[in-house]
Amino acid sequence: MFRLFMIAFGIFGIINTELGIVGILPQVSTVYGINASQAGLLVSLFALVIALFGPFMTLLFSGINHKKMMVTVLTIFVLCSIVGAFAPNYSVLIIARIIPAFLHPVYFSVAFIAAANSVSKEQSMKAVGKVFMGVTVGLVLGIPVTSFIADVLSLRSALLFSGAINAVAMIGIAAFVPSMPVHGKMSYSTQLGILKRPQVWLSLIASALVMSGVFSVYSYFAEYLGQITHMSGKQISLMLIVYGVGGMIGNIVAGYLFSNNMIRTALLFPFVFGFIYLMIDFFGRYMIPMAVLVLLWGIITTISLNFSQLWITSIATDAPEFSNGLFVSFTNLGITLGTFIGGFFISYVGLEQIAWSGIALLALGVIMIIWRVRSYDSKKSLIS
Repeated sequence: MFRLFMIAFGIFGIINTELGIVGILPQVSTVYGINASQAGLLVSLFALVIALFGPFMTLLFSGINHKKMMVTVLTIFVLCSIVGAFAPNYSVLIIARIIPAFLHPVYFSVAFIAAANSVSKEQSMKAVGKVFMGVTVGLVLGIPVTSFIADVLSLRSALLFSGAINAVAMIGIAAFVPSMPVHGKMSYSTQLGILKRPQVWLSLIASALVMSGVFSVYSYFAEYLGQITHMSGKQISLMLIVYGVGGMIGNIVAGYLFSNNMIRTALLFPFVFGFIYLMIDFFGRYMIPMAVLVLLWGIITTISLNFSQLWITSIATDAPEFSNGLFVSFTNLGITLGTFIGGFFISYVGLEQIAWSGIALLALGVIMIIWRVRSYDSKKSLIS
């Protein structure tokens, strides 16, 4: 459906705004005369705002028409992209980055609900999976494409690129997505009430640990392929595309697996992921085996992203917007934690063994998954 595509395109634009900056931090440092750690604040502060304020922002805007909310959020992203592109100093650029970060989880929350409500209940997970394609494309293509534009044209053009994507999505949603009023808005206290459930916290912690396991290694994807596998810059760019293809396959696979048996998939996929990391540790120095592993890595990463969203929202179906906000918040918490732990691991153990940081974090995530399943899901199916 075209409306699902436009909603997914909006997610791509928002993810590109969040992470595309990673590929142009050197240019930011040069243009604004700052050091690398200062430039890195453009990434870390964005994620920190999402992690701290995500659930509360989705709660605050939970009663507003979903279509209007998506259009409003994308409009603010467009305006802030323009301000950031023409920022006269670094302080203005920081502010232009922070403002849309507050609304990042609001769009995600509404987008997933809009996707699920646009089809039958039986097809809702597959519809969410299609919208999730925007996350995959944003994660995989956002950084290299933004970096390419900055190299070929300018930093300003690269920053405007995100604004252009969001503008197209905003116009498409305004034109083709029907009005989505909210009927029977839940009270804030009722939505916050889901936090009293132990299984919700187990789900949140499990999702954050799984995502930290993903990004403790993925954050250093290029460094690993360059220094350990000895790939050239062009080969690494090709591997990013291979990773992206794997991610798109993973979206399809995830929709099928989670629709058929969510609990079994949740229990098994971290072990598959751990095995892939183990193979990366064994074969990381060899180019051809590594290329195959990168494809598998992309597939399992997207399954992990789908897991994080479904594992949280499936346990709080009575507060879908708030639970989606929690997903975005704890996902970003996992990204921040994983990147920090991966960097710490590299400093004290070495880049060549980075896969073991992911294995360790995934193992902790498995403990949380098993705890929830044994305590709350052992006698029932979440998809029945």
